[in-house]
Amino acid sequence: MANSLVSVQIIPKTPNGKDVIPFVDEAITLIHESGLPYQVNPLDTTIEGEMTEVLSLVERMNEKMVELGCHNVITQMKILYQPTGITLSTLTEKYR
Repeated sequence: MANSLVSVQIIPKTPNGKDVIPFVDEAITLIHESGLPYQVNPLDTTIEGEMTEVLSLVERMNEKMVELGCHNVITQMKILYQPTGITLSTLTEKYR
């Protein structure tokens, strides 16, 4: 079982003021390709995994934005670290 839930929001400074959504879509593609469980929300995406693996993924997301021509990226994260294990559904199951 994973030990972390990480909610991440990236805000890339896009080249020439381009729409940010295609860039965010690229970041979500990286999350999907990682194979980690995740949930896309209106203002962030929550990823379930081992903390080191998720933080490495967030680093790759930032690097991808620069590769796509962004000048910089603001990344906001919330991390729940629970060594005994945690899943996406653990915190929300009573609401579903």
